[in-house]
This record gives sequence, C-alpha cells and structure tokens, in this order.
Amino acid sequence: MTLSITGVIAQSFCAGAFCGPKAKEQVILETVACNLCGSRRYKTVYEMPDARLFPDEYFTVVECDECGLGFVNPRPDRQEIQKYYPRDYYENEESASFARYLQKRFTQQARYLKEVEDRPGPRKLLDVGCFNGEFPRFMAARGWDVSGVEISEVSQRIKDFPVFSQEFSEISICEPTYDAITAWAVLEHVHDPLAYFQKASQLLKKGGLFVFQMPNFISITSRCLFWEDVPRHLYFYTRENVAQYLEKAGLVLQREDNRGNVYKSSPASWLPYMIRTRLQRKAFTYKDKPLSSREFRKLHHLQRGITAGLKYLAYSPASAVDRMLWPAVEAVQILRKTYGSSTYVARKRALAIAECWHPAAKVRTMSPSQGNGI
Repeated sequence: MTLSITGVIAQSFCAGAFCGPKAKEQVILETVACNLCGSRRYKTVYEMPDARLFPDEYFTVVECDECGLGFVNPRPDRQEIQKYYPRDYYENEESASFARYLQKRFTQQARYLKEVEDRPGPRKLLDVGCFNGEFPRFMAARGWDVSGVEISEVSQRIKDFPVFSQEFSEISICEPTYDAITAWAVLEHVHDPLAYFQKASQLLKKGGLFVFQMPNFISITSRCLFWEDVPRHLYFYTRENVAQYLEKAGLVLQREDNRGNVYKSSPASWLPYMIRTRLQRKAFTYKDKPLSSREFRKLHHLQRGITAGLKYLAYSPASAVDRMLWPAVEAVQILRKTYGSSTYVARKRALAIAECWHPAAKVRTMSPSQGNGI
C-alpha cells in the first residue's frame, strides 16, 4: 500500500509517521508486510525522526509478531528514499587520520576473506554497496579481481573497475561468478533483503563466501537508544532472523562476529535509559534521549574545551558518567553477544537451485548452483 503525504498532519499520524513543516512537498510512504515471513502482524518498538537530515519527519520502527524482524513501517518507497541520500552523504572526510581509519577498517574486513585469499589462482570479489570504491580498490591492491554495486546517483563516479548501477538483486549476471561477495552495512538499507540474500547465493562459486555486516536488533543500542540511521536504515536483524534468511537463500552460516571489529556501535545514553526505565519505571522515548556533547556544542555555539565540557556536565550529569563507563558496558555486551553490530560469514549450500530473472527477455530460467557440500 502506498500513502501520499502532502503536509497534512492527520494523514501522517494515521500512517504511523509524522512529517513536519520541512516536508511539505509530497512524501511517499508505503506500508509493507514482513520481508522475512510475510506476516502483517507487528508491534511498534519506537518512533524517532530522521535526526541526520530531516528532524521534523518521524518514522516508526516495528517488530514482526511472527519472526521478530525489525523494520521501518510505513517507509519511503524506492523512489522517495533517494531524498534521504544527498550528495554530501557520500563525501568522506579528507584527513590523514580518516585515511588511517579506513586502512585499519579495510584490513579488518579483509581478514574475513583470508580463507579465499589464501587459495591459489585468481579470485573475484563483488562488493555490494561499494560507496565511492575504497574497499574494492584496497582488495585490488591485494590481487583480487574486483567489481562493485552502487545504485546511488550522487556517489562518486568509479572508472577503475566495473560497477553495476542497479539493485544488486536485479543485475544481469545469473551464474556462479564470484569467490566472495561482501555487503558492509548494506542490508539494513535495502527494500528487499530476501532478494539480496538469494542473489548472493546465486552468484557465489563453489566454496565462495558471503560476508556481511549489519545492526544487531537484540542490542540496547539498536533497539532502545535511538542510534539507528532511520529512515536510511530500513531493517534490523536478530541472529535468528539472519539464520532464517540464509536458510531461505540456500546459504549456511559459518560464523558470526559480534565484537564490533568493523563498525563500532557505542551504547551512548545507556545510563539515562537505565535510570528512566529501571529506576523511574517510565518509557524512554526519543525526546528523553540527551543530546550528545557534539549536538550540545552545536546547539549552543560552543567550541570544544573545558567550558563546553562543564556546561554539558551541568546539562546532563548522567551522560558524562555514561561516557566513562562505555568500555565496561561494551565488554559485557561482547561477552553476552549483544553488541550493537555483527559481521556474518556464510557459504552456499550444495546444489541449491537458483532462479534467474532476465529483464530484457522477461523470462525466468533455472540453473543449479555449485555449492561446496557444507
């Protein structure tokens, strides 16, 4: 179902999302069933605005009653979502420190592919959501034959390796082609995750790996602290959800890494959340979340320093203590496997049947995949 919002508040509340004065142009929201199990029974988990770009536009995150998948509902449709990815979203910081950060992160990401990298002969990598192409270039320097998928019309143009500019699930290749497929912080952004899992299974060679990183919906960070990048983040997964997606796609989970090795997911505001929910016995809504120190300085036009720090401490004493205790909280989360993000490594099941869609011919063909027997 598609809902058109033209600044009429009553319609917005009926849809489960409020679009304020800055969203007077037509905003298209669609109400969807669960992508994993098809159920239309769900409950609201929380409501929050697009804090990054359109703070007057509120969205609702729900949880499927049947399988527990989290998702934004209603949500911007495929056309409308482009509004939430402006050109500066794809601009990286140009500094030596950020370059070092990328090198460190890419080195960690490459470790998940070491099993394939150590095999003799050429290796082909497809990086889904390749952004401006930094990670594929990093892997090309290590000897990989790289390709990418990037659907954004405003990301940097890439000319040094092949890039598919349509949805991953719709690219024309249908046969096992790649030794590894990666999707770093991608599957929370897409409108049809199941199609992405199925396409990854279809395109992997025998023994190939599908490596992907995503939010962990059982974490306090994802579920309670309003740190998801809504509405750019559309889906939120538990490890049980991941296992179900892999099963449907003919993939087998090899391992999960819930230590935040690729992307950090700090539990900012966990102490204010605990005080309000456990001590005061009240609900913790988006309006109860304290400003971060950066947001506080920006709001009050303060420079970073002792004065700003003291003013922030007076504004939210709990937040200052909260920040000091992050390392301990994160250590407990890692031990309990409830950290805010997880990286998964999966293989293709043997002799899965892959269905291929040829847009030009408008016919479907069936081809046996070449699994590795696991």
